[in-house]
Amino acid sequence: MISKFAIESAYAFFHQKQRVYQYSMLDWQKDDIEYAIEDYVSQMDGELYDLISKGRTDFLLHHSCFAEDIFNAVEQLEKML
Repeated sequence: MISKFAIESAYAFFHQKQRVYQYSMLDWQKDDIEYAIEDYVSQMDGELYDLISKGRTDFLLHHSCFAEDIFNAVEQLEKML
């Protein structure tokens, strides 16, 4: 069972990072956000990650689809709140 705390924490972190990423014009800032999310994913509740990733092992971890993935993660977590 996924705790409400795990969902709330992931949502707060991803939402904040997604908003900055979305409007940033700085490549280094976007890279820093991708790195921070990668670090967070490595430590987050595995069951929650499996649920929001829908089994994709590279979810939130691949540069070419990061923008879409972070948007999808925030959207899914918001529905779980």
